[in-house]
Amino acid sequence: MNKLYGSQRDEAPAGRNPDPPPSSAEHYPDEHTRLLPNRVDSTPYLSPDDPAVSPYNLWTVRLVRYATVVLTCITFVWWVLMFVSAFITPPGLHARGSPWFAFSYATISLLTLLVTLLFFAVPSKSSRLLSIVAAGLLLVDTIIIAAVEKTRHEELWIGVVSAVWATLVTVWVVGADRVVQWGKTEEEERLTGRPETRRTLLEWVEVLLSSVVLTAVAAVVLLMTANLAMRALDARLAPPGERYWVDGDKYQIHLYCHGNQTDAEGRRVTTVLLEGGEDPVEHTLWQFADNALKNGSIGRYCFADRPGVAWSDTAPSPLSASMASDALGEALSRAGETGPWVLASAGIGSLYSRVFSSRHGEEVRGILMIDPLHEDLLGRVGAPGRGFLLWLRGVISPVGLDRLTGAVFRGRSAADRTWGRAAYQSGSSIFAKLQESLVADSFTKRDVTASRTIQNQKTPVVVISSGQQIRRDSEWEAKQRDLTHLTSNLEDWDIVDEAPHEVWQTFKGRELIEKRLKKLVKAR
Repeated sequence: MNKLYGSQRDEAPAGRNPDPPPSSAEHYPDEHTRLLPNRVDSTPYLSPDDPAVSPYNLWTVRLVRYATVVLTCITFVWWVLMFVSAFITPPGLHARGSPWFAFSYATISLLTLLVTLLFFAVPSKSSRLLSIVAAGLLLVDTIIIAAVEKTRHEELWIGVVSAVWATLVTVWVVGADRVVQWGKTEEEERLTGRPETRRTLLEWVEVLLSSVVLTAVAAVVLLMTANLAMRALDARLAPPGERYWVDGDKYQIHLYCHGNQTDAEGRRVTTVLLEGGEDPVEHTLWQFADNALKNGSIGRYCFADRPGVAWSDTAPSPLSASMASDALGEALSRAGETGPWVLASAGIGSLYSRVFSSRHGEEVRGILMIDPLHEDLLGRVGAPGRGFLLWLRGVISPVGLDRLTGAVFRGRSAADRTWGRAAYQSGSSIFAKLQESLVADSFTKRDVTASRTIQNQKTPVVVISSGQQIRRDSEWEAKQRDLTHLTSNLEDWDIVDEAPHEVWQTFKGRELIEKRLKKLVKAR
């Protein structure tokens, strides 16, 4: 005999039998009656543990589940596109900041929908509350991206759509969970006589798992909101130079020039064109160039941030050294800067300067390379392990743990995060290094090798090498020696004994760099 629940639990008065269920002759079975037993000696209710007691009995609940499956499929397609855009930018899906925020929103949407489908028949108030919190934070993210000019410029419609979609998905999840809760209550009241408050051990485990995952999602969204707000505040830091559209107006390159364009006799001065190494020029050679200008060693200098570095937008992927050099040339042309140039570069930046030099022939009056990277060593930059770590760092960069803790506990400023000691933590910088790594040992190596063939052999060359690096790496020494033969006009090869890879960090290194630059600039 089944037990009775709710208001039907009281026994019937003595001498009376419970009212039998309506006969099929009086009522035709439908969705609300077909599951009820039709035996005279049975109660009109089922056990709460009967599998027939399910919210899936209602077409409304089934329709919501089908709609959730469709949303999951659409989200998965978008997630794949965002995943691919970190390596090769699909047409029309270029974000000028980085693809990481859009990818994170797509991941949040997909994960939330998968959790909803996995635990669809087990609604819980905690899941709804956590989804409401996440939806509110995602709405704030959408407003920040759309309202702040810099974030809107960087994220474009891809970031806005991803944030809006994530917001709508979390709202849908709240509504779907509420519909399932309603359907569950309806069916329990109809089939058992009361809403069931008990949960099986399996159901409690499912509620716990869904709550843990959605708590993690809400925490991630909270950190993303804080990081996005910090990006909006950092937008107040104005660049020292101007930004110029390049590559068919797809993105902007930041260019800064300082000093007189002509000398006392009205002739155009030779401009030192700086190219940063592993870090932005602003963090490495900018102060040095300013001091050299004040000392009269040089009369004018310019530098441009490579795509994705400091104030420059990121470029579509793939991006090789020749593409970056073309963007630099276009920015210089739009700014009206025509040279003549002395190219001063460091580390991996020397590869970009060499490509630029080979394409601008007589405009380049000299090349100075500071502990330059040789094209034969690009395999180190393009190592698969390095590429995977960069991708992993990029994926978690929207959370901004390192940037947020640096701002709160270490006093990192907007300048530190844009071009200073914390610039490497930004999503755009990580994406730029990933782009560099992906094509280092293929496209970029081909570009640099070809540039050596067409390099003007009369161009004076100066190589300044790190003594520490040479003593540590014999292969590095051999490649430094090889670069002294870049042209047939070697001016000097200096090895600064105690200097690290960043030679300008030592007084002797700075003094030597300034001396060699002065010699190249003053030569006629």
